[in-house]
Amino acid sequence: MSRVRVHNFSVSLDGYGTGEGQSLERPFGHAEGRLHDWFFRTRSFRAMHGEDGGDTGVDDALAGAWEPGIGAEIMGRNKFGPQRGPWEDHEWTGWWGEDPPFHTPVFVLTHHPRPPLVMKGGTTFHFIDATPQEALRQAREAAGGLDVRIGGGPTMVRDFLAADLIDHLHVAVVPILLGRGVRLWEGLEEMEKRFTVESTTTPSGITHVTFTRPADQ
Repeated sequence: MSRVRVHNFSVSLDGYGTGEGQSLERPFGHAEGRLHDWFFRTRSFRAMHGEDGGDTGVDDALAGAWEPGIGAEIMGRNKFGPQRGPWEDHEWTGWWGEDPPFHTPVFVLTHHPRPPLVMKGGTTFHFIDATPQEALRQAREAAGGLDVRIGGGPTMVRDFLAADLIDHLHVAVVPILLGRGVRLWEGLEEMEKRFTVESTTTPSGITHVTFTRPADQ
């Protein structure tokens, strides 16, 4: 069975996975880029966008683990874009331009399905209204035996954790306080008991925590 993985999911010290007030100009709300600056600086992120340079080291090694072995992604609607409710703008194709970095089928969970959106580079966005279990079934079918990545945001990652569907979770704890936004850990008391937990803190100040389901489970 393919694994279900979360990579490079940043949270603040007070547990917020995104800020308040998302808009077209502010994809992460009032958090701006503070949650993800560590990732944006890495060589892996720059290479993802066809650019040279970038930081190396542990941050980069963990950042670069997001892609190998992935055959499909599931993301929440608010990772795809800032619209709420019925789709008013079908011209919107996501934050990533004509050639998104996923290069796989991507299943966008929404209460307002729409036709698939085919992009350059092998990315096709499928807009589905489904439970985590049904979304995972469809993504696994599309992944062809490869792993499925859960791409966020925090509400969707929390739902998949609550349903016990995640095998590997990498959380980057960023030393900032947001005070408001969407928390990752609400309602997940004792979740850590299901996983082997490891952590490392890098010179950038980021503490990387990985939760990995034991092989015998």
